[in-house]
Amino acid sequence: MTTGAELGMEILNEQAARLGLDLSADQLAQFAQYQRLLAEANQRANLTAITDPEAVQVRHFFDSLTAVKAVDDWRDNLRVVDLGAGAGFPGVPLKIVFPGIRLTLVESTAKKTAFLHTLAAGLGLDDVDIVTMRVEDLARTEGYRGQFDVALARGVASLSVLVEYALPLCKGHGTLVAWKGRDGPAEAQSAINALSELGGKVTGVVSMNDLSPPLPPDRWLITVEKVRRTPGKYPRRVGVPAKQPL
Repeated sequence: MTTGAELGMEILNEQAARLGLDLSADQLAQFAQYQRLLAEANQRANLTAITDPEAVQVRHFFDSLTAVKAVDDWRDNLRVVDLGAGAGFPGVPLKIVFPGIRLTLVESTAKKTAFLHTLAAGLGLDDVDIVTMRVEDLARTEGYRGQFDVALARGVASLSVLVEYALPLCKGHGTLVAWKGRDGPAEAQSAINALSELGGKVTGVVSMNDLSPPLPPDRWLITVEKVRRTPGKYPRRVGVPAKQPL
């Protein structure tokens, strides 16, 4: 049997086990292919500043998979949206591990969505919707508002801004998972007004210090549940949420 070490994915394989994930040989091969495709594309377009192969395994692949600390159920047909997907993190690593989820990748930069199309084809991923659009516009597009069980956001915006992007897209009792640095707990507190207006509630402030190293210290996962309907006037037009947070 092919091993993580033989594929150059030994670090990822070992760290994923700390999350209770047993990666198959096929999944490790997909991650190895992901790393190759990312390295090739990054020579033509600036997709990530993290290029060292071991760092990619930790800071991109493993960090993405920590979402399992925030959401227990990654069942088949779970509708998941990745906001500001960039080079595919965190959505694509989660799709590799949980191939039955229905993944939507949202990214406003066309050169990045071009890579995402190449990536999905190169990894043989099914049921992946790739959208070149600003997230403020997505929630006003037929077939997206109120449709998702889980929204993912890694390095996108402050939480008070992020909930205006994400909650209109979530179903009732859907969950936003936000990756945050040392200011994560403070952001959760400062987003109270926005959450009250948009129908959300912080349900988890999860420290990832038990995974440091190899992850950097002071890493947090913030989870928000949609507990009430989001008023139809949200999100506001493109650019306004970031300039005028609720």
